[in-house]
Amino acid sequence: MKMTIRNYLAVFCLFLLVQNAWAIDIGDAKEQGLVGEATTGLIAAVKTPASAEVRALIEEVNAKRMQSFEQTARKTGATVEQVAYRFYELAVQKTAAGHYYQDAGGRWQKK
Repeated sequence: MKMTIRNYLAVFCLFLLVQNAWAIDIGDAKEQGLVGEATTGLIAAVKTPASAEVRALIEEVNAKRMQSFEQTARKTGATVEQVAYRFYELAVQKTAAGHYYQDAGGRWQKK
């Protein structure tokens, strides 16, 4: 069978769909105890070493959070660290039972 550009595109699209179907999301990762809320306002791996999939999720979520922290800091005149810490405080309050967060000493706690 001769592969045309259309065939290559179809295979590529199928690959993307399958890859996304297997990707873990933040809710699943928290539910499984793989990630938790760190004192930095970011998420971090609860148990290390984390799988490549979990590391990719952490990088993606944290990049979005940092962007949000930076925007909020610019708008409010606060520092990025202040915004991130306030986000951490709110995230801990909203953490569901059975999920993890870091205490002030950086130790993982299960809520």
